[in-house]
Amino acid sequence: MTPLRSLGSSDLEVFPLSLGGNVFGWTADRATSFAVLDAYTAAGGNFIDTADAYTAWVDGNKGGESETLIGEWLAERGNRSDVVVATKVGAHPEFKGLSADTIKRAADASLRRLGTDYIDLYYTHFDDTSVPVEEIIGALDELVRAGKVRAIAASNISPERLQESLDLSDREGLARYVALQPHYNLVSRDTYEGPLQEVASRSGLAAVPYFGLAAGFLTGKYRAGAHVESARYSRVEAYVGTERGDRVLTALDEIAQAHDTQVPTVALAWLAAQPTVAAPIASARTVEQLPALLAVADVELTDAELSALNAASA
Repeated sequence: MTPLRSLGSSDLEVFPLSLGGNVFGWTADRATSFAVLDAYTAAGGNFIDTADAYTAWVDGNKGGESETLIGEWLAERGNRSDVVVATKVGAHPEFKGLSADTIKRAADASLRRLGTDYIDLYYTHFDDTSVPVEEIIGALDELVRAGKVRAIAASNISPERLQESLDLSDREGLARYVALQPHYNLVSRDTYEGPLQEVASRSGLAAVPYFGLAAGFLTGKYRAGAHVESARYSRVEAYVGTERGDRVLTALDEIAQAHDTQVPTVALAWLAAQPTVAAPIASARTVEQLPALLAVADVELTDAELSALNAASA
């Protein structure tokens, strides 16, 4: 059994890989989504990440499709208490922003779609600087006190607003963020390292990074001269064929060979070894993609290997 990791100061304990739900209802249909969820939990996984806005960007969708599929899967499997479900508020087309009313109405809508009476971890998806932190934290605190949310977290927030929110919670005795979901990976380090990571470390927050594989670039399948049919290709073009991108892939290739494992496993293992990180997020649109992601729980990189990846990605 893979040891679970504590999520900040909460009582939530999670598998060291969070399964991303952004593909459910997009590149993974209902049957495939259920198969991926089954395989993930069968391997010991218990931490599912979604958002109320997933997958509003798909033609014909309106947002909430991922939550709905997860909710139907939870109902069919009868395993709600075995799974830590994280979702987010603030980007759904019908619930934009973080006013107190929006947060509370969006939470109720997420609960209905998920078919549950509580959300384990509730993130603010994008900070809304037009709303005072007092209003945001106050609304989240109400949800916690009502038993609708077990713990709260933030994503896409500045170090200053994050610190202001934490200070308010401490001062007023309100619900306090326990986790942070930053954009962070081997080719995007400055999106977390520095002031934001320092606030997280100082405040005991667990980091649950998204884009852990840089939208697929760090799987190694996108390389100069290779043509890959993918809905995500536009997101990885900026890395393909660059000096830094090539350096990182070369280092990943060498370390993966040394461990007899796959490139994405090593990329996630580097991320999992970084200070404050509890569980990187990665999504699988097929069951066949899962083993390389799940193997992060079993691969421990040496100090020399971590240093080599740090140097390659600098």
